[in-house]
Amino acid sequence: MIFISEQISASILSLPTELVYLILDNLDDFTILCSIRNVCTRLNQIIDTYPRYQVLTTLDVDYDSIEDNGTDHIADVLRNNTTLTTLKLHSFYAAALQIQHLADTLRNNTTLTTLDLTYNGIGDHGAQHIADVLRNNKTLTTLTLSNNDINEHGAKQLSDALRNNTTLATLDLSFNLLERGGTFYLANALQDNTALTTLDLSFNCIDIRGALDLANALQDNMTLTTLDLSFNVIDCYGAEHLANALRINKTLVTLNVDANPIGGHGKEHLADILRNRTTSTAEHDVHNETDDDSY
Repeated sequence: MIFISEQISASILSLPTELVYLILDNLDDFTILCSIRNVCTRLNQIIDTYPRYQVLTTLDVDYDSIEDNGTDHIADVLRNNTTLTTLKLHSFYAAALQIQHLADTLRNNTTLTTLDLTYNGIGDHGAQHIADVLRNNKTLTTLTLSNNDINEHGAKQLSDALRNNTTLATLDLSFNLLERGGTFYLANALQDNTALTTLDLSFNCIDIRGALDLANALQDNMTLTTLDLSFNVIDCYGAEHLANALRINKTLVTLNVDANPIGGHGKEHLADILRNRTTSTAEHDVHNETDDDSY
């Protein structure tokens, strides 16, 4: 990555637009957005007409491709950028201050619809900053916070924000540390939220108590269509609670309980409900879970 904000070569600025295009062809998207863009009016005018920039709606970067302060540069870009709709930042492990900087920018961003912060270790403090985004941002529809060391405290912050959020449709909290406490807060939020349609809580050590909390929420929530609870520790009794909720809830069409120890009895409880459903997706998910007939 290169930075030319301190000193711009007069020879570059005097080049014909076509030659500048050739230079841009050899730069990655991050460098164009964070190093070249907004350096001067002349370069902005050229970049605005650069074909690749005109169709640049997705920025996908990981830690290995940029420097330690890359998150700060991206936050600065988002303040003025009106083309990006998808931002994927993987494996940054950004400091809390950098996450706050990014969140401060996203609060008022009106173009980004998808934010993926997979494997960044933002923890509960980072989750609090993202929750602040959800309280203000009106365009974000997909949020991925997978593998970020978020536990019940971060889940509470996110849940409080979700209660009144009317735009976020997909939330991925897989591979975190929610357990029963975090699941409890999210379940409460589901009773008020009317926008979320897809929720991924896989790999979160959710047990029968978490399953009961979610089951209670599903009796009131009529917008969620997909719920992923795979690779948790829900037993046959937890499966029974979920099955009872599905007798009331007619909106949920995909329930994934793969790799949970629900056993033959738990599987039977869910199968009885799903036989009367028109969706084949939910039935497929249940019938592919790890069998354990000891329950």
